Amino acid sequence: MSIILVVLGFTLLVVGGEFLVRSSVALSFKFNISKMVIGMTVVSFATSAPELLVSLQAALSGSPAIAITNVVGSNIANIGLVLGITAMVGTIAVDRSFYRLNWPVMMFFSIALYYFLKNDNWLSAFEGGVLFLGLFLFLIILIRNTKIDTEVEEVDETLAIVSNFKIGIWLLIGAVSLYFGSEWLVTGAKDIALSIGVSEAVIGVSLIAIGTSVPELAASIIAAAKQEKAISLGNLIGSNIFNIGSVLGLTAIIKPIPVTEPLILSSDVFWMLGFAFVLFPMVFLGKKFEIDRFKGFILVLAYGIFMTLLFTGGK
Repeated sequence: MSIILVVLGFTLLVVGGEFLVRSSVALSFKFNISKMVIGMTVVSFATSAPELLVSLQAALSGSPAIAITNVVGSNIANIGLVLGITAMVGTIAVDRSFYRLNWPVMMFFSIALYYFLKNDNWLSAFEGGVLFLGLFLFLIILIRNTKIDTEVEEVDETLAIVSNFKIGIWLLIGAVSLYFGSEWLVTGAKDIALSIGVSEAVIGVSLIAIGTSVPELAASIIAAAKQEKAISLGNLIGSNIFNIGSVLGLTAIIKPIPVTEPLILSSDVFWMLGFAFVLFPMVFLGKKFEIDRFKGFILVLAYGIFMTLLFTGGK
């Protein structure tokens, strides 16, 4: 039954996230918001909704370890699994904004999260507010640094002519799916952790984190295989920043999150920092400003080592 709940939970999160993105973009067009701003803000927030609901549900239901490791594990999976496998399918080009803005901001958010958690074993509402405000400032800088005519491929312009009734239906479907999806996923994950004798933190950083990264991974592999523009490194780094700033930031504002599992601070966060840090030298080694198949293999291998140590207790 636990497995069924997890599968249904993941399915509803994917469905709910898709409908929320569509309705949010359609609403944004109604308010005459530019396509560029929609792509950088509205779409990014909407695609973070499944992770936000999972973390919030976990925090509210007395499983704070899942609330934190859902984000930490997703950030590890985005680099080790999604970026690694996508690079093995097709080389990923890296632009100069990587080291001028995106990577430094990702490291700042990652280190800030570690400091806030380590300081008092607690992510308070104030600290969550600081993370969320930092995300808001990052978005302002990002929009100002982006040219007005920049193409934002994530935004479907056909959504500009959707009726208000249809937008309302999409919002309802999205909200209901996300609510029940997050509830079932957290409940099923907690039951699985109990039945196999591992901590909720382990399930959060592995099963839940991989599950919430699967849609992004599938889309990236398909794009790379078709030799279309694969997912950019900037998008993945942006996702990691959003996970910390919006998902954990907003969750902590609503419900402060205590650190209940020692391994979160002694291991998981360091793996997240390590995967984030290694991208900088990796971009400059070998062929500069490229993440090729070999580099992708190294990332996937490192992720495999992380998962092995996770379940063997060697980490």
